[in-house]
Amino acid sequence: MTHAQATLTARAQTSAAAPSPILPSLSARAARAEAVHAELSPLLGTRLSTNAAIREQHGRGEGLSDLHPPELVAFPESTGEVAMIVRACNAHAMPIIPFGVGTSLEGHVCAPFGGLSLDLSRMDKVLEINAESLDCKVQAGVTRIGLNAELKSLGLFFPLDPGANATLGGMAATRASGTNAVRYGTMREVTLGLTVVTPSGEIIHTGGRARKSSAGYDLTRIYVGSEGTLGVITELQVRVFGVPETISSAICQFPDVDSAVRTVMLALQIGIPMARIELVDHLAMKGAAIYSKLTDLAPLPTLFLEFHGGPAAVAEQIATLREIADDFGGSAFRFAEREEERTRLWKARHDAYYSGRTLAPGCESIVSDACVPISELADCLAACYAAAETSGLICPVVGHVGDGNFHMMAMFDPNDPAARARAETLMQQVSMIAQNHGGTCTGEHGVGMHKLDAMRREHGEALSVMWAIKHALDPKGLMNPGKTLPTL
Repeated sequence: MTHAQATLTARAQTSAAAPSPILPSLSARAARAEAVHAELSPLLGTRLSTNAAIREQHGRGEGLSDLHPPELVAFPESTGEVAMIVRACNAHAMPIIPFGVGTSLEGHVCAPFGGLSLDLSRMDKVLEINAESLDCKVQAGVTRIGLNAELKSLGLFFPLDPGANATLGGMAATRASGTNAVRYGTMREVTLGLTVVTPSGEIIHTGGRARKSSAGYDLTRIYVGSEGTLGVITELQVRVFGVPETISSAICQFPDVDSAVRTVMLALQIGIPMARIELVDHLAMKGAAIYSKLTDLAPLPTLFLEFHGGPAAVAEQIATLREIADDFGGSAFRFAEREEERTRLWKARHDAYYSGRTLAPGCESIVSDACVPISELADCLAACYAAAETSGLICPVVGHVGDGNFHMMAMFDPNDPAARARAETLMQQVSMIAQNHGGTCTGEHGVGMHKLDAMRREHGEALSVMWAIKHALDPKGLMNPGKTLPTL
């Protein structure tokens, strides 16, 4: 085990809810894996794997390369099969780690205590579309791009766009949002109901198709954002929207980040109904020139914008935004209205994670996201940039700045423990700076294993209530252990 792996495992261990079944000896771990395999193999056949390569694929997400593989990987195809698998794991005290497509950046899908990775990617069916009511029901393994392909012919779309082609189950589990959240909301707002398999293997349904309800506890909101620590989301009822009559995308460049952010702040304060407002700073634009071939744009802080509505309304929004941008030194306005042009523009924004890494070939990266009230964003970013400069690391920034949400990437030499330590310290500082500005340590990535200390600072005594819910719903502590909740 590398130093990095040991560090992450130690962090996970400090947050284990029930250490006795989760931290057995290696021989006991092997025995429980053998018992679960013996029980499930006749039922799943080749959809239950002990293959080393498959286990490694399920031992990390998109972020750090630290590897924590499970002992088993299961590929269910229905809610009933998920329930069967969970009951077997519960009987043998084996941890269960839900897995979508592995785009998480915060260690959600790794298995620091071993266990079974529950890969839901084969549960990829759109079950129903209710065009008149603007909602649909999907299995958890449906991706946002896959859903939009089904909706396109009906003149509908699912607006949440976190960049990665994530599964809707994973997006609900992390309470994801993305580039369109400033207008359409996050997974909290668009999720109407869920089908969930509880840690004991029961199947429950929360919420429904109604847009509001005063009936009982809001269980849907308990599971949205729970990061797989309370149960397994297998189906979702979500809102969809009509494709706007006019969609116009644009970019505008600024002399500095502060000018770009203050343009956004004023645009929102006067009520321009933006659909997307994305910031890509000078370093990230430099990477985009290399990776996304945006060589015709200068390496300057850039806003990526999108306007939705009727032709007259969109024209008015654009004119007002241009006036504001002019006052803050904005220039190089460019527009894209055809779908292929807009797709190229937004692909460059979505590729920011990969383009940022081209700035330091051979380096690894840690990415932190934070979110603050829009009035605090400029000052918060200035403090984060100062901390990044002190670290001596290359740290590009992108953000869904219409929500006050931003992402900082810190790149480090994986062979230099001191550099990694500086990167980890910087990410902790970003969380603390955001919290000091009235914000949160994560606006959409979630907590996972990497932000447990920040959770303690942010929630204080409220953590005892979260632990009470965790113990009540998952008394054995088997659901995605070591994630989300730090020790009290």
